[in-house]
Amino acid sequence: MAADARGLRRLCVFCGASPGRDPAHAAFAREVGAALAGRGIGVVYGGGRVGLMGALADGALAAGGEVIGVIPRGLVERELAHGGVPDLRVVESLHERKALMASLADGFVALPGGLGTLEELAEAMSWAQLDLHDKPCGVLDPTGYFEPLLGFLDRAVEEGFLTREHRELLVVARDLDDLLARFEAHRAPAGRWERSG
Repeated sequence: MAADARGLRRLCVFCGASPGRDPAHAAFAREVGAALAGRGIGVVYGGGRVGLMGALADGALAAGGEVIGVIPRGLVERELAHGGVPDLRVVESLHERKALMASLADGFVALPGGLGTLEELAEAMSWAQLDLHDKPCGVLDPTGYFEPLLGFLDRAVEEGFLTREHRELLVVARDLDDLLARFEAHRAPAGRWERSG
C-alpha cells in the first residue's frame, strides 16, 4: 500500500454508531472512507456496520481500500459487526479495542459521534499529552459540529487545566486534504508531560 510523505499508512477513525439526524453526516463519512482509500491510506475503525462507522467502512471498501475493524465480542454477538470487512479483529473489551486500534494506526481523527467518539478522541489526546505517543490527533468538522468541544478546550486553557501547547495538539480541519497536510507537518512538542497544566 502506498503511503503519503509522513508515512500515514493507516488512520484510526472515531465516529458514531448512529447516523445522526442529518443525512449529510453519513454521506461525509462515506466520502472520507473513499478518499482515504484513494490516497492509499488504510482505515482502522470500530468494526461496526451501523451509523457513521458503517458508512465510513462502506466508502473505503467500495473504493478498494484497506479496512481493519476492531470490535468487542459483546458487540459482535449483538449482530453489529460489519460482515463485509475482511480484516475484522474481535477483542474481549473496549480497553483492548482502543489499544489495538491505536497500535495499528499512524494518527487519529474523529468524525461526528456521541460519547464513545468523544471518549476515544479524548483518550488519544490524553495519551499524546502524556508522551505515550507522538501521533497526530484531529477532527474533521465541515459543519461546526465540534465547536462546543473546541470551546471547552479553550476554556480549560483559560482556567489553567490545559496548556496552550496541549490544546494545539488537536488539529481541526474542514476537509480531508487540509487535515492530511497538517498531519504530515505534525511534530509533537518535546517535554509535553513536564509542562502539563
